[in-house]
Amino acid sequence: MAHTEQPVDAVVATPVAQSKIGLVYVCLAVIFFSTSPIFVRWSSPFTSIEIAFWRLAIATVLVATMGVLTRQRLLLKRQEAPRFLFYGLVTALHFLTYISSLSFTTIAHALALAYTSPIFVTLFSAIFLREPLPKRKYVGIAIAIIGIAVMAGFQPNYTACSLASPGHCMVLGDGIALLSGICFAIYSVAGRGERDRHPLFRYTTNVYGMAALWLLPITLFFAFSHAYSPGATGAVVALGVFPLGLGHTLYNAAVRRIHATYANLIATQEVTGGIILGIFLLGEIPSVAAIIGVGVTLVGIAGVLI
Repeated sequence: MAHTEQPVDAVVATPVAQSKIGLVYVCLAVIFFSTSPIFVRWSSPFTSIEIAFWRLAIATVLVATMGVLTRQRLLLKRQEAPRFLFYGLVTALHFLTYISSLSFTTIAHALALAYTSPIFVTLFSAIFLREPLPKRKYVGIAIAIIGIAVMAGFQPNYTACSLASPGHCMVLGDGIALLSGICFAIYSVAGRGERDRHPLFRYTTNVYGMAALWLLPITLFFAFSHAYSPGATGAVVALGVFPLGLGHTLYNAAVRRIHATYANLIATQEVTGGIILGIFLLGEIPSVAAIIGVGVTLVGIAGVLI
C-alpha cells in the first residue's frame, strides 16, 4: 500500500524531544515522592486508610482545578467508567498498602520492596501494551533491582509477629510493601495505556477521584475516632498536595512520553530521597549496605537509559 513518507528529521526529532521532557518530569516527580514517608510518619494518629483517602481527595481537587484552568473536559463517558473504577481500585490499594507498610517496617524496607515494581512494569508493558524493551536493557533492570535488595539488606532482622507489638512485624510490612509495588506497576502501565484517550488532568482527576471513592466507606468508619491535631492534619494535606497532587501527576505526565519502565526505574530513587530525608528529619540512619545499594541502583538505571 502506498504511503506518504515523512522527512527523516520529523520522524526522529519528536521522540527525542518527548523523551527529554519525560525524563525531566519524572525527575521532578521523584523530588516530591521523597517527601511521602516523612509526611506519613508526621501524620500520626491518622490511620493508614484515613491518610490514603484524604491525600487522594485533596489531590483530586488540586488536579481538577488545574483541569478547569486549562479548559480540559473532566467528565468521563459512561462506557469509560468501569475501566476507571478498576484503575481507582488499583490506585487505592497502592497507596493504602504503601502507607500501611510504614507502620510495620522501616522506610528503607518499605521503599525498596515497593520499588520492585520495574520488574512488573516491564512484564505488563510487554504483554498489554506490546512495548517490550531491548534485551540489553534487562541487564540494567536486574542491576537496579539488586541495588534495591542491597538497600533493604540481605539480613532484615525479622521478628515474629505479635499482637502485643504489631509495629515490629517486619515480615508483614515487607509483604504489604511488595503488594504496593505490584499495584504501582499496574497503575504505571494504565497511565501509559490511556495517554491517547484522555488528557492528563482528566485522567488523573478521575483515577484519584475513583480511588478516593473506594476508600470513602472505610474512612467514614474510622472518622472522629481520635484527635485531629493541626500538625498531623497539615501533614496529611501536604501528602495530598506534594507527593500525590504534584508528584504523581508529573509521573503520569512522564509515562505518556517515555517507556513506563524508564519512568518507574527513575522513580525508584524515591528510596534515596526518602532515606536522606529520614536521616535529617527522623534520625533514621541507613546502614552501609543501604548506601552501597543506592550506588548500585544508579548504575543500573544508567544502564537502562543510556
